[in-house]
Amino acid sequence: MARRVARKKQVNLADQAAREIRIRLSRWGCTNRPFFHVVVADSKAPRDGRHYEQVGAYDPMPNEHGEKLVSLNHNRIKHWLVSGATPTTAVAQLLGLAGLLPVHPTSYTDARKRRKLLAEGPVANGNKTLESNGDDNAVS
Repeated sequence: MARRVARKKQVNLADQAAREIRIRLSRWGCTNRPFFHVVVADSKAPRDGRHYEQVGAYDPMPNEHGEKLVSLNHNRIKHWLVSGATPTTAVAQLLGLAGLLPVHPTSYTDARKRRKLLAEGPVANGNKTLESNGDDNAVS
C-alpha cells in the first residue's frame, strides 16, 4: 500500500489578491426596523455572514430628537484602514461625517437634493416631499 504524502497548498496570488477586506454594514434588527453593525469582512463573505471584527453600529431610524445614531471605534477603524481595508460607499459616508475620512462626494449631492426639496415646499401634484407627510399640524 502506498502512503499518501500531505502536500502543502500552494498559495495562489491571484486568489489572495481577489480577497479584499472591506468595512461594510451588516443588517440586523426586525422587519421595518433596520439596525446595522459596521463590520470588517472579506469581500466574498455574505452580507450578514462571517466577519473579522465589529467596529461600530448605525441606527438609521431617527430617534425622538430626529437624530440617526452612529457608534464607531475610531482606533480599530484606523487600524483596518492602514491594513488595507476599503470602506463601502455607505460606510465611507459615515466615516466622512465622523471625521475619519474626507467627506464623501455623495454626501454633498444628497444634501443638495434635500435642500432643494425643502426649498420647493409641498408639490402641487400631490407628491410627498421630505417636509410634507399629509398632516398639516405635524412637525417633521
